[in-house]
Amino acid sequence: QVQLVESGGGLVQAGGSLRLSCAASGRTFSSYAMGWFRQAPGKEREFVATISSSGRITVYADSVKGRFTISRDDAKNTVSLQMNILKPEDTAVYYCAASLRSVPQSRRQYDYWGQGTQVTVSL
Repeated sequence: QVQLVESGGGLVQAGGSLRLSCAASGRTFSSYAMGWFRQAPGKEREFVATISSSGRITVYADSVKGRFTISRDDAKNTVSLQMNILKPEDTAVYYCAASLRSVPQSRRQYDYWGQGTQVTVSL
């Protein structure tokens, strides 16, 4: 199995930037597609971004396209989410997840989840 631990969350002013990281255990990290989801209070967990196992394919939710960038470093077993031009509506708990699917975008396509990290964007 895969264990995932997110870090890098915090409080930031609207228009600012934040970089989230997710550390994965195991020797087979490079075999997994990785994704980021977020969940705000009272709302369902929603897709943010995914990156294929090769790192060559990325997909973003329309709400973050052009502002967020997902990347991976297989040598370090990490996946990151660079978040720029943050908006108050980006406030949520952010989760990283792993999947053996090629380019997974739905919650059901992910097999492993991290514990989440809080991101709060103030006005």
